[in-house]
Amino acid sequence: MTGAAGTTVAETEVTGPDVDFDLHGIVGIRVVDARPEDVETLTRQLGPLTAPLAREPEITIRFVDELDGPRPMTYATWPESAGTADDFYLLRGKDGVAARTRFPVDTIGDRCEIVCERRAGHVPHLLAVINMTALRRGVLPLHASAFTHQGVGVLATGWGKGGKTEALLAFAARGARYVGDEWVYLTPDGGMHGVPEPIRLWNWHIDQMPGLRARLPVTTRARLRSLPAVASSAAGLSTRLGGLPASVLRRTAPVLRRQAYVQVPPARIFGADALALHGRVDHVLFVLSHDHDEVSIEPVTGAAVAAHMLASLEEERAPLLAVYRQFRFLFPERRCAVIDEAREIERSLLQRYLGDRPCHVLRHPYPVELRSLVGPVETALGERP
Repeated sequence: MTGAAGTTVAETEVTGPDVDFDLHGIVGIRVVDARPEDVETLTRQLGPLTAPLAREPEITIRFVDELDGPRPMTYATWPESAGTADDFYLLRGKDGVAARTRFPVDTIGDRCEIVCERRAGHVPHLLAVINMTALRRGVLPLHASAFTHQGVGVLATGWGKGGKTEALLAFAARGARYVGDEWVYLTPDGGMHGVPEPIRLWNWHIDQMPGLRARLPVTTRARLRSLPAVASSAAGLSTRLGGLPASVLRRTAPVLRRQAYVQVPPARIFGADALALHGRVDHVLFVLSHDHDEVSIEPVTGAAVAAHMLASLEEERAPLLAVYRQFRFLFPERRCAVIDEAREIERSLLQRYLGDRPCHVLRHPYPVELRSLVGPVETALGERP
């Protein structure tokens, strides 16, 4: 059986019907001839957003066991990417596994089809493709968390690891309704829309959430507690050793620290009835960590927040931009309009969607005691703690 051009699917492969994912009517994704494991792969990346589309999808994804493309291939960055006469390929999947994905860079933002070998374990750069597609349609994907607290829609945004998730977690214990974490989509009508993807919690988060910790498997709790100590021991030992063993230990320590987390579905933190996924942007928190022990909050203009976030969005787009440069190296005559124009589109939408919103800058130490964020934010929202 022959699929899309350049793709050969084994005759013995058993596939199912097409399965659609719908990001709140903003971007539609269709998995063609989907096996159950294909749907699971997309669900891990996007959350449980399966829903039939009443329109043609903006993004089509086809999983195959083996992607047989034409030869020869010319490498852009070995062993990361290559191209044939017509098509561009990514050559690595999740955790660096060797797997090919036909990645149509120049059609991102329009209707595009991604063909991915199953052993890749995920669709490379899928969220970035979705975000560029949303941006092309006047929807702003913002690196943020969002919740509704006592009827007030709160959007918390800032640089990566600046405290957005911490603000979200602090208000989960106050009965807030979950809208989103990591990426929130702002629409022209003042709405904000989230994705129910798992929330990454570090050991110090879970130490402040005893109810959640008690529900985690014993092995998970042991891993979270042991990895930071093992990493510190490896780092300390590397300073006393020389040569290759010291070099190995120095590289091992940060890898171990980066594994001291657990992915938790938001329903386990907020409760299934509190997963709203939609809200209105009534108030914006610009969240920053600083080198003081106290939490502070003060008014800031929406225009100032918009100006700061332009650089943050560019940073988040950096991995896709690297791929785009590789693509342009191989195909200098081909371009992607939305990637080229993304910064200016984002500048315009940031000012339009945040410029007139009530905003406060929230500064805090990092790591932070989650409950210490509640009082200052509630005061800023005009509420009583």
